[in-house]
Amino acid sequence: MDFVAGLLKDAGLGGPPWLVVVLAVAIPCLVILMFGAMACLIYVYAETKLAGFFQDRIGPKRVGPHGMLQTVADAVKLLFKEAIFPAGVDKFLFVLAPCLVNVGAFMPFLVVPWGGRLQAADLNVGVFYVSAVASLATVGLIMAGWASNNKYALYGAMRSAAQIVSYEIPAVMVLVAMVILVGSLSLQDITTAQLGGLQNWFVFRYFPLNIVAFLVFFTAGMAECNRAPFDIPEAESELVAGFHTEYSGFFFAMFFMAEYTEMFVISAVTSVLFFGGYLAPHESLQVLGPIPLGWFWLTFKAWTLMFVMMWLRWTLPRLRVDQLMHVAWKVLLPISLGLVVVVSGLVLWKPTSLGFPWDRYFGWPLTVAVVAYLVVGIFRAVRWSRRRPQELAAS
Repeated sequence: MDFVAGLLKDAGLGGPPWLVVVLAVAIPCLVILMFGAMACLIYVYAETKLAGFFQDRIGPKRVGPHGMLQTVADAVKLLFKEAIFPAGVDKFLFVLAPCLVNVGAFMPFLVVPWGGRLQAADLNVGVFYVSAVASLATVGLIMAGWASNNKYALYGAMRSAAQIVSYEIPAVMVLVAMVILVGSLSLQDITTAQLGGLQNWFVFRYFPLNIVAFLVFFTAGMAECNRAPFDIPEAESELVAGFHTEYSGFFFAMFFMAEYTEMFVISAVTSVLFFGGYLAPHESLQVLGPIPLGWFWLTFKAWTLMFVMMWLRWTLPRLRVDQLMHVAWKVLLPISLGLVVVVSGLVLWKPTSLGFPWDRYFGWPLTVAVVAYLVVGIFRAVRWSRRRPQELAAS
């Protein structure tokens, strides 16, 4: 907001103070909304082509060169398609739900730093803000399921609530660990704490703690986005389409725009926490002549993580409800709690300042222990899931 107000002042677009405030708020909101809407078309096209590649087929090919206009045609169709309201729905909540989901998806952009000054608001509680406003999407999903007056939609909404609440806890524990390392809740401070090149990014420091923290946070983020293999709220084989079964037209498209926006936000926040945010791998790559490239590096990192999300979607099978809860409460949560304890001890003790090479003696054994815990946890979940139907049949 201050950045936009400064630009307006430099351009000579003054006026009453209230007008400057309105423009300083409206312009970033409009830019973010247009960026999200246009980027969603790119994400859908990229996912359809990647899905075709992973499944050994071509993908969209007919509309436009290499099918590039297919998603544009789909978007235009949804914009002009009639919205149908089935009998028995609560129209007010039915319409409000996709709007609230998009509010929860777009509001974290407020504190995401794209550069030294290129940030809408540098809140001193930025990490807490992201965690809080992202939970608004859960309220919208529950509202959509309840207002639809459809049992499949309600089942999907209840599944989404249980899933997001479960995976929010390990994600917040990882955020707490990173805040302890930096000593600040500001995403700008977390980014500047990684200055100095690739070797100073948090994912490469305190080996292997931050690598484990990245895997836990990224896994929990995928679950919060309802992405496969954590897409049980939309399980097509069971719930038709889950919480948005009864939606059509533009309201149907709003749910997909929110989903891809949440994917980008999770990827951007992950990049800020572990991969230096808008910082380049080397300081010489931070600018191109007079042009700062912070926005490019953050977008590149976020899109790379989104590619991993799409890759996993078309590679892994969907988890069952019991398997999904097992991974959240018995695998990710203990690891995240352990990370908070160990990171707190490291910050308090500061073994490196004492000349003690803790990573040499504890790094690899701790890595082996964490990997073994993950493997055993997943193996037990699969083994229990195979025995469970037999036990239910015997009883």
